[in-house]
Amino acid sequence: MRQTEPTGPTGSTGSADLEPVDYDVVVLGAGPVGENVADRTRAAGLTTAIVESELVGGECSYWACMPSKALLRPVLARADARRTPGLSRSAQGPLDTSAVLAHRDEYTSHWKDDGQVQWLESVGVELHRGVGRITGPRMVTVTAGDGTRRVLTARHAVAVCTGSRALLPPLPGLADVAPWTSREATSAKAVPGRLVVVGGGVVATEMATAWQALGSRVTLLVRGKGLLSRMEPFAGELVAEALTEAGADLRTGTSAASVTRENGAVVVITDTGERIEADEILFATGRAPRTDDIGLETVGLEPGSWLTVDDSLRVTGQDWLYAVGDVNRRALLTHQGKYQARIAGAAIAARATGGPVAAEAWGAYAATADHHAVPQVVFTDPEAGSVGLSLAEAERAGHRVRAVDLDLSSVAGAGLYGEGYKGRARMVVDLESETLRGVTFVGPGVGELVHSATVAVAAQVPVARLWHAVPSYPTISEAWLRLLEAYRDST
Repeated sequence: MRQTEPTGPTGSTGSADLEPVDYDVVVLGAGPVGENVADRTRAAGLTTAIVESELVGGECSYWACMPSKALLRPVLARADARRTPGLSRSAQGPLDTSAVLAHRDEYTSHWKDDGQVQWLESVGVELHRGVGRITGPRMVTVTAGDGTRRVLTARHAVAVCTGSRALLPPLPGLADVAPWTSREATSAKAVPGRLVVVGGGVVATEMATAWQALGSRVTLLVRGKGLLSRMEPFAGELVAEALTEAGADLRTGTSAASVTRENGAVVVITDTGERIEADEILFATGRAPRTDDIGLETVGLEPGSWLTVDDSLRVTGQDWLYAVGDVNRRALLTHQGKYQARIAGAAIAARATGGPVAAEAWGAYAATADHHAVPQVVFTDPEAGSVGLSLAEAERAGHRVRAVDLDLSSVAGAGLYGEGYKGRARMVVDLESETLRGVTFVGPGVGELVHSATVAVAAQVPVARLWHAVPSYPTISEAWLRLLEAYRDST
């Protein structure tokens, strides 16, 4: 991995001025969330500094969203081709692994952040390379790679946008095995012959899909009953079926009890006593906040903790500290973190000028969607996408709801999309307000349907009005009409 050289706020190397530097806003972390906070506060006329110890652009750009989807796009395109008459024969061969990895490398800018740095400069945000720690109220000390320290003070706000890291289980000797986390899984330079994936969530299913298609023999160890447990049950069931058909060995109700390396191979002993050998092992078993060494203790907060915030993203009990993105644990998704960043930037700017920051839901200063309309797409084959609450979540929350289900193969557009199309859809209708609490789609190509569902859920569009949102024929979007018909007929 390329190491970035420490620089001062203007990008020049060498000794830094030890005198404090004053800004209106200081942002810790230059990933997509931090960049968006900085962009919004700068646009409001506030002087803004951003601090980054790794690559500007953060986890999403180099080790998560972009590289993983670059790996998966050829996989999904080939799967679609295999379902398409006239293409299916020619798409039976293996993927060009070197081309896929080169495509991935291009989308990570070969792990160089020059373009991201240029963008910061273009909007007038000053970059400080180094490790940033809060050293008091409205104060951040940055330690560069050469040991030089600089103190940054914030007149109005410090925003913690340091994200999260992969959480490894407390297995003895695990560090000696050099396990993969999401970072290694998305940046690997070669295809492992055998890969064990521990976990059943988004990272686990996406990386199992990618590396299985690129030639690995994948074994999935899932502690629970199935995959994608936070979605409707049928989502995980269809993804599990497809992974198994592709050749993956899926073992549910199974955990890794011990992991060692013997003669270069990873040896996993499961909690049921089974022995599995592999070339690499990926743990996709959760995330932890990157807050353990950012100086939270200096302002009365617990190092390593998730930070509790109000809907304007201000940390509870503080009038100057904001926590945006993964660190607040509201929704660990890049797009949701960027949404929070826009809200936080607006709130910081309003408070800086003494303006009112109204707390009403769906207002300019409230991240209401975090509670009601969080969308997500899982780029497996088939894709799984959802927004809002599942049926079980809605019922647990005490809403009086009805689920309406649809076999997507009954939609003409699905049959045209590919032969043997398999997919399902569900909308969860609130029977009192006659609006949607949640929507889930599973099937090839359904990721592009999720935003229409997000609009319907976030805007609380009445079912009666949705009848007037006519889907184009023959597209898979006609699923909306079929769902509405099924709801009408059930009532």
